[in-house]
Amino acid sequence: MDKPLRIALTKGRLEKDTVQLLEGLGYDCTAVHEKGRKLILPVPDAHMEVVLAKAADVITYVEHGVCDMGVVGKDTLMEMNGKLFELVNLGFGKCKFALATKKDYPFYDGFGVKTIASKYPNVTRAFFENKGMDVDIVKIEGSVELAPLLGLADGIVDIVETGTTLKENGLAVVEDVAQVSARLIVNTVSLKLRQQEIEAFVKKVEDYIND
Repeated sequence: MDKPLRIALTKGRLEKDTVQLLEGLGYDCTAVHEKGRKLILPVPDAHMEVVLAKAADVITYVEHGVCDMGVVGKDTLMEMNGKLFELVNLGFGKCKFALATKKDYPFYDGFGVKTIASKYPNVTRAFFENKGMDVDIVKIEGSVELAPLLGLADGIVDIVETGTTLKENGLAVVEDVAQVSARLIVNTVSLKLRQQEIEAFVKKVEDYIND
């Protein structure tokens, strides 16, 4: 028998919504709810396995073909610039990339190279290159909001959901960079070899989210 169709899910923020989607499609996700420390979980009666991984690893696993499909945020896809085929915009996990500065800071005034702090240097670079602006980018792993407050950067590019964290730290959005949501991605070789299975799954997903 062929190996099970393997789908990588992003742990954390998107996991709950993705499991809810699978259950809405009629899949038994009991093993996912009772996972404990297990990371590869069977979906009974569906010849399918679910793999739980960090967002960047979902892309790696799908890219290398060890998982056939994956659910990951567009933010991670944009940053990693993976050569993957996006099958469906799933519509959940909505947020945006935004450029933010200290409130009332005149970011676009004057001359000179601005410094931008971000966890997403590739997204940041592409955004400012598109504007024809030279910027210095400082990669930050933790709370990027600190950078302008400490005088390290003129602004930040980060994921914004509600804007509460920005507001509480005296920052404000200057410009939206890109809208983000969860995407269903596929390995291109898997799409050729398992076309019937994958297309049937995609149709179920599209019918469900468009219902």
